[in-house]
Amino acid sequence: MTPLIIISIILALTFALLIFSDLPPAAVFIGALTLTITFNLAPLGDSLKGFNNPGVLTIGALFMIAAGMYSTGAISILSEKLIGRPRSVLKAQIKMLPHIAFGSAFLNNTPLVAMMIPVIRDLSKSCGLDAKKLFIPLSYASILGGTCTLIGTATNLVVAGLVNETLKRGGSDLPYMVPVKMFDLAWVGVPITITGLAFLMATGKWLLPSAPVAARTSGQTGSRMYRVELSVEDDSPLIGKSIDDAGLMESDSFSLICFHRGVERLEATRETILAAGDNMGFSADIDGAKTLWATIGLKPLYSTKEQKANRHRHHLVEVVVSRRNTMIGQQIEKVESKERNFEVWLVGFARGVAAMHHPLRDAVIQAGDIALLEVKDTFFYRNRNETEFSMTKKIRGAIIQRTDKALIATAITVIMVFAVSFGFMTMLNAALLAAGAMLLTGCMTLNDAGRSVSFSTLMVIASAMGLESAVTASGLSEHIGNFLGALGGDNAYLALAVVFLGCILMDAMVTNVASAVFMFPIAMAIASTLNVSFMPFVITVMVGASCSFISPVSYQTNLMVYGPGNYKFGDFVKIGIPLSLLVGVITIFLTPIFFPFHV
Repeated sequence: MTPLIIISIILALTFALLIFSDLPPAAVFIGALTLTITFNLAPLGDSLKGFNNPGVLTIGALFMIAAGMYSTGAISILSEKLIGRPRSVLKAQIKMLPHIAFGSAFLNNTPLVAMMIPVIRDLSKSCGLDAKKLFIPLSYASILGGTCTLIGTATNLVVAGLVNETLKRGGSDLPYMVPVKMFDLAWVGVPITITGLAFLMATGKWLLPSAPVAARTSGQTGSRMYRVELSVEDDSPLIGKSIDDAGLMESDSFSLICFHRGVERLEATRETILAAGDNMGFSADIDGAKTLWATIGLKPLYSTKEQKANRHRHHLVEVVVSRRNTMIGQQIEKVESKERNFEVWLVGFARGVAAMHHPLRDAVIQAGDIALLEVKDTFFYRNRNETEFSMTKKIRGAIIQRTDKALIATAITVIMVFAVSFGFMTMLNAALLAAGAMLLTGCMTLNDAGRSVSFSTLMVIASAMGLESAVTASGLSEHIGNFLGALGGDNAYLALAVVFLGCILMDAMVTNVASAVFMFPIAMAIASTLNVSFMPFVITVMVGASCSFISPVSYQTNLMVYGPGNYKFGDFVKIGIPLSLLVGVITIFLTPIFFPFHV
């Protein structure tokens, strides 16, 4: 078999496995890359170029930046101001997507998406929203916003660079061509972005996938429910907010069951305004307890010692009271004064399946009771012989954000973005320096940095780049280009549509930048044959190559949300095809108006 047939079979098999199987995308792409290496479809160095590609390494570093922003609470604070606590997916999209699109017009969209992934994850838990209806729009909004300016995406910059190189080499026989300016794309990009965002919000309910109810609702019948009691700190950012705006009324994993101000019990409503020292009791499952414990501005109500700083170093553990526990028979409110040497903070308490209806202070500790405790590292050493607790389990994914470093983390991120925007250094260099600064200033730990990197996402991106080399070396991309050139005929509008379609098809097989590089000479040849201005074709290549909606592998932000959203390949196809058609129609209609064929 010829290399052309082999790569076609490998691509068909890859897409089939992505669509119809449950295999992890990383496994599918590594397998496909392995086959291209086995059949020697491209030089080995080209097949493995993604694994030392600066762009892939940059994404890995940006995951760390996002971790630093998240662990300090900087992202949470910013999202609280911009997004708040939306009660529906549509409201979340309305508040989130325009900001992402605007930011992506002037900043690299990769760090924006990286920082928004944990925000959406938290919103889905605290507000009971379906994350599957937010992750894809997040990526698409960042892509749409990037079509508005020259610096919006790497694709735009690459094509603009090709235009400049062509002008330096060219002569009078070239189609009309001028350098692309900063806001030339805005004439087409802004209408595309506005329409695209409206389309996502209007049709997302039907075209975006939905997570099963069981996957979104943790407090199911039969699961253990804790009574969690927390207090509003004196300097809490929650002071002055209503219970509903603070996201503390209810969610899929917890609900407010009592509210005290001083010694008085109040009948709390959604509009009740929080004040320092307010005490609240919740019925919560383990996920709800984690969310409540990690809420900025709340602290456990009962403790054996005064709550101190450095809570970000504390852990949340689930323990079972043993028969030898020295506190058996004591009321919880009296433990504080009698057990000063036992340094724990009580977050939640459970006896049986349902949450307790009476305050925790009145509960008498019994063997077999289950408690959620905030503890320091020394707790694990003191309880190593399991005398007080018969079972101790550290709760994964439960962290307290270090808000005192939020300003530092934000400053580091802003400096990184400006250093890249003004050309002082590359994105990789700036991201690595910023990650190092996050570690040195204590905005994140080394463990946090390591855990933040989605290595499966990086493997998919690197493997996809290797596949692109095989597609080019085998001649498949050349055959597609020849076909598209013949399909365009002698009609300028049809030719423009063919160029856009070619960009979309190439996006599905290779990366968006590779698609732009491949389609640029084809578009230039078509314009020259038709003897029309090349500028509408330049804009179409920029938009078509950037708007990679159909395949998760065609754009790095799609790949970044692929794993967190637990998507299938077909989820992108279902909404990506109509969105691509919409963008294509607008592009083909508007581009010749602002960039005429005949000048």
